[in-house]
Amino acid sequence: MPRKFFRKYLPSHQSVRNNRHIARFGGFLQHPNLWHLNRHSVAGGVAVGMFSGLVPGPLQMLTAALLAVPLRVNLPVALATTLYTNPITIGPLYVLAYLIGRLIIGGDAATLVPPPELDWSHLEASLDAFLHWALSMGTPLAVGLPVLALILAALGYACVQVGWRAYVIRAWRKRRQARSQHGR
Repeated sequence: MPRKFFRKYLPSHQSVRNNRHIARFGGFLQHPNLWHLNRHSVAGGVAVGMFSGLVPGPLQMLTAALLAVPLRVNLPVALATTLYTNPITIGPLYVLAYLIGRLIIGGDAATLVPPPELDWSHLEASLDAFLHWALSMGTPLAVGLPVLALILAALGYACVQVGWRAYVIRAWRKRRQARSQHGR
């Protein structure tokens, strides 16, 4: 992957290790995979972020951090990936989770009420309406959310692995082609 691009914006492992806030946690946050950009660490970070993004409420980043550290995957990638859920995407994702839950548990096909409109001028009332809407979906949503989270995590992991591998193969081929042209 384009590590040089990311290295411009991410702190070095040494600066993270010497940070006074992180130093309080001792070796807990100093495992190299939490900060390095390699295929497995980034893919794991994306998977953790995709899974954690469907955790309800403001606990998404906390969940991502609590999973990334013991799993030793890239922590900044895990935290950033949770941002795929936002006020625009959360409604359709919850509807999809509900439909998956209905498919798994079966039963009567109840009418699915569309999510409430988001009114930025009355955000608190909108969030309250969204909470009541999500709770009204009950068991199918409770079953569908973890299943959808696992599906998205697996897809995210696989996409990063395949994409990273394709990038490396393309770079090898370009270098080989450049060497063969210079060798003539």
